[in-house]
Amino acid sequence: MLLDPWGDRVMEANMAASTLFEIPLDELIGRRASGLHPGQLADLQVFSEETLERGHARSEVLELRRPDGSRKALEYSATRVEMRSRVLIFVIIDDLQSRRMRCARREAVHRIRRGDAWWRDAEQFFRDLERENRLILSAAGEGIYGVNADGVTTFVNPAAERVLGWTAAEMVGKTMHDLVHHTHHDGRHYPEEDCPIYAAFRDGTVHRVDSEVFWRKDGRPVFVEYTSTPIRDRGVLIGAVVVFRDITPRREAEERLRGALAEVNQLRERLEMENAYLQEEIRSECAFDGIIGTSAPIRKVIEQIELVAPTEASVLVVGESGTGKELIAHAIHSASARSERPLIRVNCAAIPRELFESEFFGHVRGAFTGATRDRVGRFELADGGTLFLDEIGEIPPELQGKLLRVLQDGQVERVGEEHTRRVDVRVIAATNRDLEEDVRRGRFRQDLFFRLNVFPIQSVPLRERPDDIAPLAAEFVKRSCRRAKKTGVRLTQGDLRSLLAYDWPGNVRELENVIERAVILGHGGRLRLELPVRRKSRESPAYQHDCTSTECPGDAILTESQRRQRDRENILVALEACNGKVFGKGGAAELMGIPPTTLSSRMKALDISREQIQEARRADLA
Repeated sequence: MLLDPWGDRVMEANMAASTLFEIPLDELIGRRASGLHPGQLADLQVFSEETLERGHARSEVLELRRPDGSRKALEYSATRVEMRSRVLIFVIIDDLQSRRMRCARREAVHRIRRGDAWWRDAEQFFRDLERENRLILSAAGEGIYGVNADGVTTFVNPAAERVLGWTAAEMVGKTMHDLVHHTHHDGRHYPEEDCPIYAAFRDGTVHRVDSEVFWRKDGRPVFVEYTSTPIRDRGVLIGAVVVFRDITPRREAEERLRGALAEVNQLRERLEMENAYLQEEIRSECAFDGIIGTSAPIRKVIEQIELVAPTEASVLVVGESGTGKELIAHAIHSASARSERPLIRVNCAAIPRELFESEFFGHVRGAFTGATRDRVGRFELADGGTLFLDEIGEIPPELQGKLLRVLQDGQVERVGEEHTRRVDVRVIAATNRDLEEDVRRGRFRQDLFFRLNVFPIQSVPLRERPDDIAPLAAEFVKRSCRRAKKTGVRLTQGDLRSLLAYDWPGNVRELENVIERAVILGHGGRLRLELPVRRKSRESPAYQHDCTSTECPGDAILTESQRRQRDRENILVALEACNGKVFGKGGAAELMGIPPTTLSSRMKALDISREQIQEARRADLA
């Protein structure tokens, strides 16, 4: 080779140099000379300076270092030359091992000529050389085997035998790819033309693979990393040598680590979501901090809570909107053994059908379009705690079976995942619908109703417990004053009479809103109550008739007895107009514009039955 020591470039080279460095000739010419000996820059500089200074130099220090870690000792003989006013270095490079082999052959020929004794010495020399090579192969900790240009195994070291479970005799002479490299880890066929090991003696480059599978004789996979290095003979590719290492333990450790990290991430995600739910619960204040009231209906509800809270029974809270069904669920959870775990609330009416399973049971990444990460479902979030299913009657019938199956089995399966997860959840459901009527009409599964209705609790409307209006209003005044940053505001006797005279169709929630509005509008320490106009003046002729009398002017305040009598007459008129029909199309509930459950509650409170309507009609006919 002809080198430019100042420009660090290979100016000229022959095919022998290309073969020696295993670099195509057109790529070798123009390459950096220092790049041929990585890590040996100092030795190359000393050799170059000696050549330039003395005019010639010789070195056996420089060596060829291959990517697979193997090394080849070289002899450099250099002469300084001048060409076109440039000082260059002409280098003759020789493979020391090849030269020793040539010397050995010459010595053998010489000994042959000198007689049989010399021949025996030469034969012994080669045997010793072969034995030395075998010892090196046997001592190597990595598996090593060679293949020829047809992919047939030519040699195998003991480490390869131990890893693969085959003996050298069983592998030598066989097509190595078909024996140990025929299939991917997932069972897919591994075509021979895609094999990086064979590619080495086809394209003449070194191929490295970080993770693939070799198959043992017993059929078990072994994860390996390997390097396939081409072998040349006089520039001709004749095969490849493969050095591989068993990385199965490392792979298993990485899998365990990934599993642990996934578990940590899932736990972190769950804790984050639980924290979000808890923060939401803190921000969204309930109707009151505790169950406020001393009326008989409220005392009965509290007794029921005290009875059922320590148990694991499912609870169904039934009542009109705004009566505090969620507050009852909170009270049951707080008094139970699960109080240290979260209470997870689900508004069943707000969940789209297509997201029902994902919301309740969770999903894995890629389960459907938009599923960019794993999601923990509400059942998993409530594991060990309580799941509050609000508006349970709004779940579509085709989805009720999936909910029932989880309640029965205590197992959930995330969308897109094949294995189930066990959950320990107590369920409290709430509804403002008549589920028994829905069951009769086929809108709600009977078996799901029985599963939820283990311990029913009736959430009483505010109009049926007027004794609780005063303490509730006082509590709401305090709360609203804190929010509005007002002081000295209090309820007057006139305010209380107005509150008691109203029938509160919106229940406790409406009372709280009315008080908050009165605090905001009020001034000088007084509330400014703005109760809605009596709605029943537009709902029934009975009310209109009642309020046209001198005893009940439009702005008069009714006593509790008068109010109940007015409500009773209004309901009786509606029932008579509908021939006693309460529910369904054309029923009294539809005529009055209220939910059937509300009408049923009012009829029970006012002691009205369908039989009374029928008797009245028979009396009219007589």
